Amino acid sequence: MSRYESRRNKLRTMLRKFGADGLLVTNFTNVTYLTGFTGDDSYLLVTGSDDVLVSDGRYTTQIEEECPDLEVDIRPLGVTTLAAVARLCRRAKISTLAVESGSMTVGQFQQLSEAVAPSTLVGSDLLVERLRMVKDRQEIAAIRLAADQARRALEVVRASLTPQQTEKQIAADIEHVLRRFGARGCSFPSIVAAGPRSALPHAVPTDATVGGADFVLIDWGACEGLYMSDLTRVLVTGKISPKLRKIYGVVLKAQMAAIRAIRPGVRCEQVDDVARRIIAKAGHGKHFGHGLGHGIGLDIHERPRLTRANDTVLQPGMVVTVEPGIYLPGWGGVRIEDDVLVTRDGYELLSDVGKELDECVVG
Repeated sequence: MSRYESRRNKLRTMLRKFGADGLLVTNFTNVTYLTGFTGDDSYLLVTGSDDVLVSDGRYTTQIEEECPDLEVDIRPLGVTTLAAVARLCRRAKISTLAVESGSMTVGQFQQLSEAVAPSTLVGSDLLVERLRMVKDRQEIAAIRLAADQARRALEVVRASLTPQQTEKQIAADIEHVLRRFGARGCSFPSIVAAGPRSALPHAVPTDATVGGADFVLIDWGACEGLYMSDLTRVLVTGKISPKLRKIYGVVLKAQMAAIRAIRPGVRCEQVDDVARRIIAKAGHGKHFGHGLGHGIGLDIHERPRLTRANDTVLQPGMVVTVEPGIYLPGWGGVRIEDDVLVTRDGYELLSDVGKELDECVVG
């Protein structure tokens, strides 16, 4: 049995508990996870005993190559995907069809409801995403490789860093080097923010040069095949001021304490609280305005979320980022981020990039 078939069988078990005869998977990333098909504009209908990929003629050969054992319904020209789905639902005698609420528009829901009547449509919440939270060995290996590609890329970019380089140029260099090391590209547009601009957690690189600041924040990641890594480091390009040393020390302490708190059975909100308490005790609680981390995998942001009021329990096989930060408008920001695997008895750090402040000084 392939790992894709195994995933669909697990989904079928969840569907039975949910009380639906079938699930229409419309999130293209979820379709990939369940079938191995990497195209788009295609839906997967999962029923109690069958799986049918609804696509069109552009993807016939690609589907044969990527998932040859999967039943496929190639809709003819002039027939919409939803019309093809409705026909399959009638053939399978589905009375209650679950749909992915997060990826289907209100208009699509209404259109499909009318097409499958008197069958009933019900919104489902994150059925496939719950499966995706726990990674198998192949997924973990891909994320580990993506983290290593990111590490190697930063080493090259750091070694060639000059004061005249702009944020945009550094971001472009990162993507170029990642591709040279075999990555498909960046897992998201790299954040490169020098000096005061690093106070923007999602800063967009500009033409500002890094030589005019004492430090630069770089948030980057590699896409290895289909799987992502996500890291952040602060590189010191000038003097280490007492303020930078203090702020950096607080963030690093919070990050390391949160990582040590990761193990099976711990709730996501508990890990977030470990880091948040340390930053708040240092007087910067209001300067840490985002969650501690998030899952990574086929998407750069996926479940579970390490945030307040999230009672999701960590399980072996989950991979999360741990990325506390302190952001001071007018001065700058410090964020330190690593990718962490939940193991049977604790955690494993998948990213291996030096993060002691003295290690971050650019020669």
